Amino acid sequence: QVQLVESGGGSVQAGGSLRLSCAASGYTYTSYSMAWFRQAPGKGREGVALIDNYGGTVYAASVKGRFTISRDNAKNALYLQMNSLKPEDTAMYTCAARKGWWSLLRPESFDSWGQGTQVTVSS
Repeated sequence: QVQLVESGGGSVQAGGSLRLSCAASGYTYTSYSMAWFRQAPGKGREGVALIDNYGGTVYAASVKGRFTISRDNAKNALYLQMNSLKPEDTAMYTCAARKGWWSLLRPESFDSWGQGTQVTVSS
């Protein structure tokens, strides 16, 4: 079955950077579109960035220009480079997978999820 394990979260000051990783296993990674979502306390799940199985990317307006999503198909890995972090980026970040090509950052469209990694940005 699909297994996703995130790492790389932590605490950082505003303006700092973090790189999240998601290790995938149990499926043909190259056939899946991947995404990062986040959820802050008391808020709904929000799409952050998506990379489809051809390498095309989609970003939420709130992170465009600051975050970069990438994938390494040889390592079955997904990454999220986060620069110029803001306190409002504080959330639990989770990676998700969906078979085939996909381009919409809607959580209900993804059927496999990791456990998440916490990112805390202080002012």
